[in-house]
Amino acid sequence: MDHVSRIQDDWRRERPDLDVAPIGVIGRLHRLANALTEELVAVYREFGLSEGEFDVLSALRRAGAPFERAPGDLAQHTMVTTGAITKRIDRLVSAGLVTRRQSESDGRGRVVALTPEGVELIDRAVEAHLANERRLVDMLGAPGPFEQTLTDWLSHFEQR
Repeated sequence: MDHVSRIQDDWRRERPDLDVAPIGVIGRLHRLANALTEELVAVYREFGLSEGEFDVLSALRRAGAPFERAPGDLAQHTMVTTGAITKRIDRLVSAGLVTRRQSESDGRGRVVALTPEGVELIDRAVEAHLANERRLVDMLGAPGPFEQTLTDWLSHFEQR
């Protein structure tokens, strides 16, 4: 019996009129998400990065050469606000992993780009990250239809 089962049993005892089955799914997904985040963050720390910094460096690397994006584009590719992006960029500039400059096409705009050190670091970090994700996913066995179910469920919320 796991933690979630105990919670369900408590509710069944106290409120037998309620359907507590959803707690089993949502509660376990929530606990699993927290556990997975800790597993992922441990790898980022090996490279001296926070989760947010890894996210920004990854978004820049995925842009392709010359590995740059406007801060607004970074916000879209990392699913955070432009304010949060600014703080992350400031830390990455201080670490020498990205540069920030005026846009050549828009004098008011800015462009953030990976430095050679940033490219080298994110390339190593993403290799370790993907190996870690493979290790975690392999715990499931063959994902098969489970992955599609998660994709479908998530798309329901992203369409809002």
